Amino acid sequence: MALQAADPVSRADTYAGSAVAAPAFGRWGQLIIGVICMVMIANLQYGWTFFVPDIQKKFGFDRAAIQWAFTLFVLFETWLVPVEGWFVDKYGPRVVVLFGGLLCGIGWVINSYADTLNLFYLGQVIAGIGAGAVYGTCVGSALKWFPDKRGLAAGITAAGFGAGSALTVAPIQWMISDHGFQAAFFYFGIGQGVIVCVLALLLASPKKGQLPQAPAQTSVIQSRRDYTPSEVARQPIFWLMYFMFVIVGAGGLMITANLKPIAADIGVDKTPVTILGLTMVAITFAATIDRVLNGLTRPFFGWVSDKIGRENTMFIAFAMEGGGIYMLYLWGHDPLWFVLLSGFVFFAWGEIYSLFPSTCTDTFGSKFAATNAGLLYTAKGTAALLVPAANYLQQANGNWNGVFLVAAGANILASLLAIAVLKPWRARVVARSAAA
Repeated sequence: MALQAADPVSRADTYAGSAVAAPAFGRWGQLIIGVICMVMIANLQYGWTFFVPDIQKKFGFDRAAIQWAFTLFVLFETWLVPVEGWFVDKYGPRVVVLFGGLLCGIGWVINSYADTLNLFYLGQVIAGIGAGAVYGTCVGSALKWFPDKRGLAAGITAAGFGAGSALTVAPIQWMISDHGFQAAFFYFGIGQGVIVCVLALLLASPKKGQLPQAPAQTSVIQSRRDYTPSEVARQPIFWLMYFMFVIVGAGGLMITANLKPIAADIGVDKTPVTILGLTMVAITFAATIDRVLNGLTRPFFGWVSDKIGRENTMFIAFAMEGGGIYMLYLWGHDPLWFVLLSGFVFFAWGEIYSLFPSTCTDTFGSKFAATNAGLLYTAKGTAALLVPAANYLQQANGNWNGVFLVAAGANILASLLAIAVLKPWRARVVARSAAA
């Protein structure tokens, strides 16, 4: 009888409390659904750089003015996530992701018909709201389903967004080249939006008794108290995390939005580059590698942070990012180094989307994880405000050197703040919550 009653769930996934059945597809199935949804919205941000030159060529708009559309996308993708997270925490993920998928498709369809800057701005605002609904829900779901592997789960989910567009780099460029950027906006927008809407119907929130116990670790300290969003907004340590997110995020967003213009301005975009027997022009090679590494870094550093602690991992990753940007400033004019170093920069940058949500939930609890992580995620929108500033700085100097140096310095500052300020401060905050 004892053998017949053995738990069929793996030991690593044994649910606390016990008799509550696992959700359909299990919690790993929920994670995979979230990852696929993230893949479907990745082009909204990471594919934008391929459309900018053709938009500028067709309509003659100023490049900095066009990039305000990218900034608006990021602002509305991020700043409304706390509201969307509140709906997720209260009503569950399905309706929010369904709503998001619909808006993602509508946004790019508007872009396909746009012939004025205001229409591009409108399309990017709508797409941003949709992408934020999907992004915030999927990351919040991962944070809730995996209290025992929070960094890894958040990283895997965020990887879908970081690397999701890698397979479509070449198809989007081909469609833009052969059929025009408007056709690429239209067909990719419709296809991605429909898939997200279908997958939304399979999402679920964890119920009591469906979650494994969070392990006791000395390297990763977790609060046992659940802070409400209003309490979180009053915590000074939250604003330290916010500031760090902004200064690290800004550098990566500047390069994400301007990768092709940067390559063109320094004269390496159309130069063939061969790595391991594979030859592509530098910009296509860089964009493909960047997206793959930007995705891989999220679960990798998330997993590392589960082992050695969030702040220690931040110190390593942010220092790597600062060094990589500085080396790109020194050697980026060489096509091979441009490809390799842009990949290194993206690898060291993308982990912010696993480390900061995990750190936030470790500090403020999981009950309101979608909303609280959403509050912190708005820092990405604040960072996006600096993207047009990078274009203005480039136009004023005639080169990208100032942008590279500012971004490198910001990352070095963030790495020092993580180890010297955030780590001891967060330990005190969690200890006080445990005592209370």
